[in-house]
Amino acid sequence: MNILSQYWPLLLLTLWFTYKWWSSRKIVLMLPELKKRGAVMIDVRSPGEYASAHAPGTLNIPLQEVHSRLSEIPANVPVVVACASGTRSGMAKMVFKKGGFKEVYNIGTWTKFNS
Repeated sequence: MNILSQYWPLLLLTLWFTYKWWSSRKIVLMLPELKKRGAVMIDVRSPGEYASAHAPGTLNIPLQEVHSRLSEIPANVPVVVACASGTRSGMAKMVFKKGGFKEVYNIGTWTKFNS
């Protein structure tokens, strides 16, 4: 039991990364169907990051602009968000959900759009 009390932060961190990996993997598998349904793929990285490399067919809306640009995205199609690590896109997902979007997915890193 002493080992568990010493290593619980590591265990918690491992569980968090496993959850992020599993969720992202599930969305990657769903991506072809989401695209068929007209999903909007949004990269929430900065314009500089997006300019240096991005997946074809993605729209760049930096995280700090998401709230003010919600009206640019149709609310009746799936929205898939990505960034460099999955953290900013997780925040963007919450903004879309609070904005009334029903079907919003965080794919994690933008490179997974190419899967």
